[in-house]
Amino acid sequence: MDYLYAVIIPHYNDVTRLERCLDVLARHKRDDTEIVVVDNMSTAPLADTIAKFPSIRFLFEPGKGAALARNTGVRETTAPTLFFIDADCLPAEDWLETATRVYSQADLVGGRVDVFDETPPPRSGAEAFEAVFAFPIQSYIRDQGFTVTANLLTRREVFEDVGFFRNGLSEDLDWCQRAKAKGYNLVYVDDLAVCHPSRQNEAALKHKWRRVTQELYALNGTSIPARMRWAARALAMPLSAVAHTPKVLRNSQLNGAGERWRGLVTLYRLRSLRGLWMLGQAAGSVFKPRD
Repeated sequence: MDYLYAVIIPHYNDVTRLERCLDVLARHKRDDTEIVVVDNMSTAPLADTIAKFPSIRFLFEPGKGAALARNTGVRETTAPTLFFIDADCLPAEDWLETATRVYSQADLVGGRVDVFDETPPPRSGAEAFEAVFAFPIQSYIRDQGFTVTANLLTRREVFEDVGFFRNGLSEDLDWCQRAKAKGYNLVYVDDLAVCHPSRQNEAALKHKWRRVTQELYALNGTSIPARMRWAARALAMPLSAVAHTPKVLRNSQLNGAGERWRGLVTLYRLRSLRGLWMLGQAAGSVFKPRD
């Protein structure tokens, strides 16, 4: 069958959240839309999930990395329009219908990513931090010219011109920058909404930001001038916590002084750690994110 739209979902060892995502998508699946899950060879069994969602197509990518999984999803589909969402995201009930309506507004369309907690209140420091800082998509698009692949729409002809996602670096930032360098435009659509679970503790938050820091450094380059710029950014990282303190104190999503205090402690601790990690990279030390 010739589909008009392909929804591509990378997945690795997160079956519960994947099924939560597919529950919504399968309920609202259209005849002109193919929904594809590309699994990175999870160790968790998927047989029950595959049986539960017969209308969903499952593919397998042996290479590690969501970028490779997304690329496989693009290669193995033919629809002229591509919708990207992550397995741990919960799409709004109207996400698919909205995507088919708004994708033509630009070459690249980025949507809203809200954060929700999977644990009862009060929020931990990590959850409070995520509530404030996790996904400022409108700011990303306006100030930095990129959006995240957790909620991204584009046309196949654009994707093929820009090229595949590149693994081992911040693939959404890199891909959007390459697209914009070719003259493609990117817009934000608030109605296109998904929700993403917050990181529940500092260990999970540190793991995320160690990975992101490594990926951003891969984009930065390793020449002497590039390392000097990276070191300058590292030294400014703790100062950014001071600048963002009012954002925590005034955030309407945080409840009470306790959540604000825990969010502030996490903000200062994480920004200081990121500064140290970045200085190590600039100095040429070996740096790999830990599992």
